[in-house]
Amino acid sequence: MKNVKFVGKFQNYHAGDMSKIFIIESKKKLFLSIFIIFLTDRISKELVLNFSSEIKNTNLELFSIFSLDLYFNKGVAFGLFSFDERTYFIALTVLIILITIIIFFLMLNSKGYEKIGYAMIVGGSIGNIYDRINYSAVIDFINLKLFNYNWFIFNLADMFISIGIIFLIFLEIFKNKNKNV
Repeated sequence: MKNVKFVGKFQNYHAGDMSKIFIIESKKKLFLSIFIIFLTDRISKELVLNFSSEIKNTNLELFSIFSLDLYFNKGVAFGLFSFDERTYFIALTVLIILITIIIFFLMLNSKGYEKIGYAMIVGGSIGNIYDRINYSAVIDFINLKLFNYNWFIFNLADMFISIGIIFLIFLEIFKNKNKNV
C-alpha cells in the first residue's frame, strides 16, 4: 500500500499535502472573515452617512435606549485621545496601522480559536483605518443610553474589536485555568 501514488507522490506524502491544503483553506477563511467584518462596517457607515444627509439630521432616536448619532471621531476607540492638531492625528493613525500589522502577524502565527479573536480585531481595525484615511476621522454612530447614562458613541468596527479582545481574554483565562487543574 505504500507504493500507491497520489498525484505524483507516494501515499506517505499525502497526509502532508492534505495538511497544507487545510492551512491554506484556514487562511482563506480568516481573510474572508476579515473582509466580511470590514464590509459590514463600511456598509453600516455608508448607510448612516447617506441617511443623515438625506434627512439633514445627524441624530435619530430609535428607541429610548438606542439612537443613531453621527459623530466624526478623531481619537481612538470611543473618542479617547482626540486631537485637533493634524500632526497628532497622523501620528496616531500611523501607530494604529503598525499595531494592526502586529496583530495581523499574531493572527497568522496563532492556533485554534485565537485566530478568530485576532481576525475580529484586524477586520474592525481596518474599517476604522479606512475612515481615518478617507474622512480624517472615524465615523461613529451607535449611541446607547442605559440607566439615564449616555455611553460612548461607537461603530460596528469598535464592536468587533471589543468582542475580539474580550474573546481573546476569555481564551487566555480558560487556557490558564485548564493548565492549573
